[in-house]
Amino acid sequence: MTLRSFPARGHTLVELAISLALGMLIVLAMLSLYRGQRAAFDRAADAARMHDAGVSALDLIAQQMQMAGFGATRSDAALFGCSQPRVVGADTAASCEPLPSRSDGVQVRYAADTVSTWPTSAGAPTDCIGQSVADAFVGNRFYAKASASTGEPELYCEGSGKQAQPLIEGIERIRVSYWLAGASSAVDASAIPRDRWPDVRAADLCVLVRGFSVARQRRTNYVDCTGAPAVADDARMHQAFWRRVQIRNAAAANDGGAA
Repeated sequence: MTLRSFPARGHTLVELAISLALGMLIVLAMLSLYRGQRAAFDRAADAARMHDAGVSALDLIAQQMQMAGFGATRSDAALFGCSQPRVVGADTAASCEPLPSRSDGVQVRYAADTVSTWPTSAGAPTDCIGQSVADAFVGNRFYAKASASTGEPELYCEGSGKQAQPLIEGIERIRVSYWLAGASSAVDASAIPRDRWPDVRAADLCVLVRGFSVARQRRTNYVDCTGAPAVADDARMHQAFWRRVQIRNAAAANDGGAA
């Protein structure tokens, strides 16, 4: 009779424990890899959305500022800004009202016609949110603030119809500094006397964008619109975008003619 040998019970338990441990390590490694790739994807997607929001806001405001003074004279208040408040009041006698977001505000005025604006189906000129304009000039006012319904920061425009609507989500703050004729540096709106606004030749425009995704870390570092390092404690990424804008029609308006 041939005797058959069987492995010891203790050896079987050890091998089973080792197999389970290796399996758990593999599962944990795969989960860690997945979480890392998912976090990297979320950061990249968030950065792409922030870039789109920042560039879109710069393009929109810059295009409007380049139109400032089209078809106007020096007395037509083509451009007016506020440092951290928004612009309120009549277009030709505007004033400033503080905003919790500490965003700058800017008002742009130019001829209300079907050349400088998109016409309605009836052929009437429009403001920045598509409202028809009956006046000789269209006035568009830009600023950033948190939405009353979602709490998310947004770029707003108030058109000549005196209704403000959000245009781009994620815009936390606007900052604009202005170059006066013959100046060696740009200044904030608060440093410009009312009678000097027709002398603005260019503007340095910055928009601060807040991320859409909540990060793991509570505090995030970024560079603000002044170029200084800053820290946010809202667990969102932040990024500033800059552009210099030439006020193309300023010289023509000062000469008393249209651009």
